[in-house]
Amino acid sequence: QVHLVESGGGLVQAGGSLRLSCAASGRPFTSAAMGWFRQAPGKERELLAAITGSGVGTHYADSVKGRFTISRDNAKSTVYLQINSLKSEDTAVYYCAAQDTASIVGVGIKSFNYWGQGTQVTVSS
Repeated sequence: QVHLVESGGGLVQAGGSLRLSCAASGRPFTSAAMGWFRQAPGKERELLAAITGSGVGTHYADSVKGRFTISRDNAKSTVYLQINSLKSEDTAVYYCAAQDTASIVGVGIKSFNYWGQGTQVTVSS
C-alpha cells in the first residue's frame, strides 16, 4: 500500500505560480512512478505529468508543456508539481497518484494504483 497526501493548493491570482507537494509513505518511494492529475467540475480527471521512480524520465500532457514541471525528491519521498502562469482554467482539484512500477507504465487513470485525497486549486482572474 502507498499513502499519498497532497498539499500546497489554495486561491491564487491569474498569472501567479504555485507548487504542489505530495508526500508518500508505505513502500520504497523510488519503486513507484508518480503522476499528477486534475479534475475540474463537470470534467473528467486528466493526467498532467508523470515521472519515473528515479526522476530521470518525465511525461507531460501537451496542454501543460512549458507551464507545468514535475519533479521528485526521493530522499523526502515527495513529488512536486510546479505550475506557472496560472489561468482560470487551471481551477480544479489536483491529485497525485502512484504506480506499482518505477517505470511509467501507461498514462491513463487505470495505470495508477494509489491516489491522494486531492488539493483544491482556485485561480481568480
